[in-house]
Amino acid sequence: MSVEEFIQTYANHPVYFSPKGPRLHAKNWPAEAALRMFLNNISHDVAEDPERLVVYGGIGQAARTPQDARKIVELLLTLEEDESLLIQSGKPVGKIRSHAEAPRVLIANSNLVPHWATWEHFNQLRARGLMMYGQMTAGSWIYIGTQGILQGTYETFAACGRRHFGGDLRHKLVVSGGLGGMGGAQPLAATMAGATFLGVDVDPERIKKRLESRYLDTMTYDYQHAMRLVLAARDKGEAVSIGLVGNIGDVLENLVRDGITPDILTDQTSAHDPVNGYVPHGMCLPQALTLRQQDPEQYRQLSLKSMARHVGYMLELQRRGSCTFDYGNNLRAFAQQGGEANAFQIPGFVPEYIRPLFCEGQGPFRWVALSGDPEDIRVTDEALKDLFPENVHMKNWLDHARVKVAFQGLPSRICWLGMGQREQAGLLFNQLVREGKVKGPLVIGRDHLDCGSVASPYRETEGMKDGSDAVSDWPLLNLMANACGGATWVSFHHGGGVGMGYSQHAGMVILADGSERADRCLRRVLHNDPALGIYRHADAGYETAQQNAREFGLDV
Repeated sequence: MSVEEFIQTYANHPVYFSPKGPRLHAKNWPAEAALRMFLNNISHDVAEDPERLVVYGGIGQAARTPQDARKIVELLLTLEEDESLLIQSGKPVGKIRSHAEAPRVLIANSNLVPHWATWEHFNQLRARGLMMYGQMTAGSWIYIGTQGILQGTYETFAACGRRHFGGDLRHKLVVSGGLGGMGGAQPLAATMAGATFLGVDVDPERIKKRLESRYLDTMTYDYQHAMRLVLAARDKGEAVSIGLVGNIGDVLENLVRDGITPDILTDQTSAHDPVNGYVPHGMCLPQALTLRQQDPEQYRQLSLKSMARHVGYMLELQRRGSCTFDYGNNLRAFAQQGGEANAFQIPGFVPEYIRPLFCEGQGPFRWVALSGDPEDIRVTDEALKDLFPENVHMKNWLDHARVKVAFQGLPSRICWLGMGQREQAGLLFNQLVREGKVKGPLVIGRDHLDCGSVASPYRETEGMKDGSDAVSDWPLLNLMANACGGATWVSFHHGGGVGMGYSQHAGMVILADGSERADRCLRRVLHNDPALGIYRHADAGYETAQQNAREFGLDV
């Protein structure tokens, strides 16, 4: 198949989808893996808006323009094993000489010199076609649909349940806004943890997508109907999820008025982007889309005021007894700018529930079957359960995921693994490929929301013990360590999840293709990556991380 034939078949904008099966279209499997995952990211089954190359999160793109997407495909199809492709904010800008164990693709997205790292400057560049927003896994080509954040969301709800409700979320009501890309994991994560869930989104298409993927049970446009359903389910202890079309601020106002206090309250609207993500109070979606284009500054001011109102109701429900936390979308900071002085009385989810896991080198470990065969995921699930028979929590998670998680695009899975476990799992997967127990190579990656890959003072690194919240040396060291180790592609982004000026983060993807080369790279990368998390937290003074550093021979 010629390059042009391949593009007409798999990458004819806006219709993208990944090849499947054992046939190699590129010149080597590392380039083929990057090619398939890039196309998977922007396929209709995965991406929110393939027409605009938006994967999730408002404007989180995989490539800057359709022309850039086409060029990326062309270059990956012809990339040699001693070359590496350079991607600058979604645009392929060149190839460099490298070697067979170097990354095939080097990606940098949305990075600006700190003084200019603002939405205003970014938007000026974006309007001129000079930059795109990479989010986290959108611009690093390892988004796997809503499942990608599912276990992290489940772990958060479960940890909240252990701390506040004796580990039992039955008869407990979780309320949250935002059912788009990342927020769409919330209903299934909550019900998997045993809770009743009410999710609110202004865009009915996002809720419909969660219904189609079986992440959500029921959809309604009527507040009163939604409340009858969730309150009845809560009283019966049923793990049911309801998606309500509406503005989350208005719904919270109604809850306050009606004297209904959720047990758990959070939010995953696209508040990180006040212009292209959040929808202000008192405005329907078509009106919002029009005003975004006509007067973005007025839109931004309306968003900030609405976020302040939104957080004001969250604070009132917190005072009434809701276990309330920020879920990392920078809602508190923008609400504070909009006039809610007490926004940061709401704690962040990482210091509340996730940091102890980070101190163990734990984080999101995800993999994708490039064969396109769901059976390969079943085989890997069973292999992991055999590899870690003592890990009851992981085994329960995999059993739940097999039954309840619908694949989007290429079949994939995620589970949280820690230091030592990731390396063992990677080598096991490579062995499965080598022995033909799966039908094709496996791609291993992670979210950027990991133990040692992010500097984000309002999310992953909020409230660090030594006050080093804003030190971004750590994600840079993570990037360099994984590039040196031989990751198949690496990335470094600015702003993902919380917006411009608020975070820097590194991504990593590595291929298990059954080769001895892959064994060497997997040993290095899947050691280095979680090790950075332990180094980072041990340096900050966390005793658990220091103990783990000694246990794994990482102390210096």
